[in-house]
Amino acid sequence: MSDHQPSGSPAAETNLLVASNRIDGTKVTGRDGDSIGSVHSLMIDKRTGRSMYAVLSLGGFLGLGKSYYPLPFELLSFDPITDSYSVTIDRRLLEGGPSWANNPPEFDQAYADRVSSYYGSPKIDLSLT
Repeated sequence: MSDHQPSGSPAAETNLLVASNRIDGTKVTGRDGDSIGSVHSLMIDKRTGRSMYAVLSLGGFLGLGKSYYPLPFELLSFDPITDSYSVTIDRRLLEGGPSWANNPPEFDQAYADRVSSYYGSPKIDLSLT
């Protein structure tokens, strides 16, 4: 049996690594254990490969009326028992933060600074130089 993965198939996952396409839809709970939403996507630094933001999907019904909230990835904690992420911030604080419903904003330096400032997290330099 070959260790070679067919082209296009994800590498085997480990306890510490997960394929990015498997993160989408992962449940996110609040500090009280109540469901807040799910991970819609990750914003990954092209230079380092680190996840910088998780875009959370909240609300909606049958795919309609959802809102998307970028959250600094450092504010998420993974719980291996429930196979979900949790946040320690209050849901109302999250819902008051930067978000969009239909058209995502350009995630440029100004928007990244707005997200970081809102959550009190370190600013991330998005310049390529």
